[in-house]
Amino acid sequence: MSVAMDVSLTELRSAYDKDGWCALPHRFTDDTVALLRERVASISRERRPEVVYEEGTGTVRAIHGCHAFDEVCAALVRHPRLVALAEALTGKPVYVYQFKVNLKQAHEGAAWPWHQDYAFWSEEDGMPSPDAVNIAIALDDIHEGNGPLVVVPGSHTLGLLDLPEDDGEGGASDWRRHVSANLTYTVTTERAEALARDNGKSLITGSAGSVHAFHPSIVHSSSNNLSADRRALLLITYNAVDNAPPNPARPEFLVSRDTTPIVAGADARLELVPHQADTPA
Repeated sequence: MSVAMDVSLTELRSAYDKDGWCALPHRFTDDTVALLRERVASISRERRPEVVYEEGTGTVRAIHGCHAFDEVCAALVRHPRLVALAEALTGKPVYVYQFKVNLKQAHEGAAWPWHQDYAFWSEEDGMPSPDAVNIAIALDDIHEGNGPLVVVPGSHTLGLLDLPEDDGEGGASDWRRHVSANLTYTVTTERAEALARDNGKSLITGSAGSVHAFHPSIVHSSSNNLSADRRALLLITYNAVDNAPPNPARPEFLVSRDTTPIVAGADARLELVPHQADTPA
């Protein structure tokens, strides 16, 4: 795909529909990244439910729902190019369903096992269909050594895989297992490896500020961060307004109750510039 300034949303949609992910031919500027890092660092120092730690440690693993209480994050989700991309990839008006920053600290960040995000949204929240999109913004340089996302292209077309059998008791699982290394819904290693043999694997790497989109049903994982480089990835999930879960039970910082269609608005502090996308491994 061409990465010229005039890459169309139609081209991005074509790549997304085929592979389940695509790279935006723009990146956020160094000043924008520095501002977002500053806000992430400040929030990470707070003691609040939205801040999640690596199991048994004081190391921050992730922060959630920041757009609801931080004005920079609130401005980011309204960025015109991000909103246009989300609407193009879902084909509908959207709202912000989730906002999070996954922080893989140097030498400490734990892996995410093979899974599909839509499994959680469907089984826990009752989201009717995967008419949503994850937009990922790298806040650090992401390389093979610091635990990048690994996706299996085309796996988003297979539906939900390896869901646990219904025990008949009903009720939601502990939401803490949706944000830890010990995930409630996973795709078996055997199945993921078989899919990768057939379809290959793509590493979602890139310089700080780079932007990717990936489908809620794509099979993906990431490894432990054994390097000296942190790997912070900011993720905005836009959901189609008509696809909102009717009665979600999980905390609001995981499942937004405000389904008002997002109204795009520019903020001079948040600047995207043309970018030669890195070629994934």
